This record gives sequence, C-alpha cells and structure tokens, in this order.
Amino acid sequence: MILKDMYNTLQKDAFPDSLILELGNERLRYRKRNWTLDDEKKGLRYGENPDQPAALYELAEGSLSCGNIAWRSPGQGIVSAVNEAQMIQAGKHPGKINLTDVDNGVNILQYLTKRPAALILKHNNPCGAAWSDEGIATALHKAFWCDRIAAFGGAIVVNRPLGLEAAEIIAANYFEVVAAPDFEDGVLDIIKRRKNLRIFKLPALGDLSRLADCSFLDIKSLADGGLIIQKSFVNRIRTVEDFIPASARAEDGSFVSARAPSAREAEDLLFAWAVESGVTSNSVIFVKNGATIAIGTGEQDRVGCVELAIYKAHTKYADMLVFKEHNMSLYELKLKAGSDAENAQLLEDIEARTKKAKAGLQGTALVSDGFFPFRDGVDVAIRQGIQAIAHPGGALRDMEVIAACNEAVPQVSMVFTGQRSFRH
Repeated sequence: MILKDMYNTLQKDAFPDSLILELGNERLRYRKRNWTLDDEKKGLRYGENPDQPAALYELAEGSLSCGNIAWRSPGQGIVSAVNEAQMIQAGKHPGKINLTDVDNGVNILQYLTKRPAALILKHNNPCGAAWSDEGIATALHKAFWCDRIAAFGGAIVVNRPLGLEAAEIIAANYFEVVAAPDFEDGVLDIIKRRKNLRIFKLPALGDLSRLADCSFLDIKSLADGGLIIQKSFVNRIRTVEDFIPASARAEDGSFVSARAPSAREAEDLLFAWAVESGVTSNSVIFVKNGATIAIGTGEQDRVGCVELAIYKAHTKYADMLVFKEHNMSLYELKLKAGSDAENAQLLEDIEARTKKAKAGLQGTALVSDGFFPFRDGVDVAIRQGIQAIAHPGGALRDMEVIAACNEAVPQVSMVFTGQRSFRH
C-alpha cells in the first residue's frame, strides 16, 4: 500500500439514516446527510483521521423547552444542512474536519455581523481573523498575513460575498475550503482553478445575527461511551458598553480601578472577544486595528499561553518580512543561513528588525478566555507594549492584576467581561 493512498480512500459508514435523542418527554430526530456527487451517493469522506468512518446528521424534527432557554430548532441548519447546490465545487468531497472548521467559522462570525469579516481556520481554531469597513478583500488580506504559515491548507469563511480581489488572494495560495454567502461575477472562474478546493455557497453566512441569542444542545462524548450535555456558549459582549469596568477591593478595604479603554482599544477588545468564542482554551489573543496579531491556544497555564502567543508572533512577523522581501519562508532562510554567510547575515537582520518592532505587538489589545490568576501573564504582555486587556475578572488577585496595568508606562487599560469563554 502506498501510504498517501489512505488520504484518498473513502470510508463506508454503517451509521443509520436517523438518530433519535430523547430528553425526558422531548424527542429530537436527526437525519443523516448524504450527497450525490459525480453520480455517486456520498456521505462524509471520513472522520478526524482516514481510518475513522463518520456521518453528518441534521436536526430534522423536534424542539426543546427545558430551562426556559431559546434553543435552535429544525430549519436553522447551515453546515449540517449543506446540499449539492451549495457545494459549488466538492473537490475531494468534505470530511469531518472540513465541516467543523466551517462550523466554527459560523460560531465566531455570528458575533461579527456589523462589518465585513474573514476567518482562516485550521484544526478548528482560527489562525487569522480580521474585519474591516473597507470590505472582504481587505479583511481577508489582513487575516492571511496574521499567520501566513498556518493559513496553508486552511478553511476560509467570510460573512459577505466574495469579490475579485479576494478571489486572487485565494487563487494565489493553497486552501482546502472556501465558504461565503455568495460570489460576485467571475470569482468562481478564478478560484475553481484549484481543482481540489471545496467551495461552499452558504447564504446564511450573510445573516448570522439571528443565531447569536439562540443556544444549541452541545453534546460532549466521553471516552467511556458516556455523554455530557450543556447549553452552548452565548457571548454576552455584543457592544463596547457590555464590558464591565475593572475594579477590585482588597481585604483591607482599599479599592483600585483600571483605566477605561479608548474607543479604538474597546473596538479591538470587542472584536477579539468575539474571536475568542472559537478558540481552544486556555487561550489569549493579541489584536490590533481589527486583526489578530497572535493567538495562543490550548495551554495548561495562563502565563505560558501568553508566552506562546508572543513566541508565535515573533515567528510569524519574521516570516512575513522574509516572504514579502525575499519570496521564501523563514524556515527556508534558516536552512540556507546554516551554510551561507550572506543568508546568515540576512537572517540576523530579519531577527533584529522583528525584535525591534516587538513583532507588531506594540499597541495591541489582549483578551484572555479565563481570568488572570496572577499578574505574571499581564506583566509579560505589558513588556511587549500592549495597551488594553479584557478578561472575565473574578480572581482572588484581581487587585494585583489591575495594579500591574496601573503601574505600566504608559498605563494599560483593562475591562472585565463578566463571563468565561473556555472551549474544550
């Protein structure tokens, strides 16, 4: 067997055509999704890995009333309801990872409806995100340069129709999936040059605000076969006015408060908190001018997550300089520098410029999905020149964390979200 053949082998699933879930006296019925592509009936290509059969189910009947919560109901499906007509180009028709990346794009974009926004996702995390009043092409350009390295093979999800300028960005790079509410004339001719690109036209991406206040039944499967069910996360920070002024009272009764963010800082914090809803915890996000600069994901400690994001920012910034100026990656330059003095000098210059610019982190806003339990993570971020922080608040040492912001020169602003945004 040629090893690469495993990625081209379709998995025939034996899952039933319907799935029934009963919660007390309420009953939900899900229907299995298949598509006729290339004159053949196909379900999901495979699951997370090529040797895992998988099936996609759409909520077809039933509703929930438990907990006096507004639950999503049949007919509101987007990714689970995708049909052949919406698969403009199936490429190597989609597997689980392709659809879950698009779904997480939906999850984030439901909170970013007021401006054209673009996401590039990889392994169910955004590697670049941006929004811009200048349009989707500008947002996509900014999202791409947030992390050119990780964008390779990623999924693009946008909330406005794709135009020709954005199409050229897509055609010039390798992506696996593009999902948009619509495509302007000529766009498909350009992006279809990538024959294996999966292209989805999902009109609902242009009208996601209707979902933002409506929860879905979030089901987590345990390794022992059990289940945990929960109400899905709903972002409470929809406007800058929803942030809570950061203040704390010490045991001795003394009171401390943080500087309020400027209008620009507040907008960046608002954007970053929306993106945070789709990032694996522990996580932090550095943002500037409506675009992510660095995203730290999946760390076990908060300060380590900040340090990881800073390290990534330096790598991505250096790579951006090398690629734009010399049309090669940072890693190609490092390889050449090992045996060539001229390239070694070039690498030294790139690294010096990256350090001097602090990898673009100066003037950024930082959000954290959980509170800062100690001031260490804040101090590390402040040394990079950040200007604003948002986090849930409610830690025993909130006063110390606020003090770190107040001691910074210039003083760093801070607000609380009053809500944790863990995602496991």
